[in-house]
Amino acid sequence: MWILIASLLVLGIVAAIAGILRNRSLEKKLANGEIKEMPSVKMVLDCGADSCELDEGKSCDLECMTPIIKKDIDYYDDEELDAYKGKPSDQYTDEETEEFRNVFYTMQEEDVPGWVKSLQQRELNIPDDLKDEILLVLREIRKNK
Repeated sequence: MWILIASLLVLGIVAAIAGILRNRSLEKKLANGEIKEMPSVKMVLDCGADSCELDEGKSCDLECMTPIIKKDIDYYDDEELDAYKGKPSDQYTDEETEEFRNVFYTMQEEDVPGWVKSLQQRELNIPDDLKDEILLVLREIRKNK
């Protein structure tokens, strides 16, 4: 019994030291300009079920999240959308929604899931007026797999 407790204690100490060393290394890289911000775990779309409902009635196709650590974000020739970071999905104007729609309708169908992931990683909310159209494409892609 004491061996188990001692092993867990040692493991905890090793993990704490590793975390401290990692943070110091990242802080040095940040100070030197090697990285622009501290990395964090992002929650992104990764659904495999045909239908699942999450809390607050959000659909699996757009809101199901799986933690994935990813350093690089894929862009789909849509850097201009970064101006809407953090904007609530129900507060887009018609013109702003049209910017998202133009990107959406100019991409290949198979790129849509990756684009949705990219938007989530970049903390961009999809305008409410466009969500149904995206859901239809995502469901069609899943159906054809």
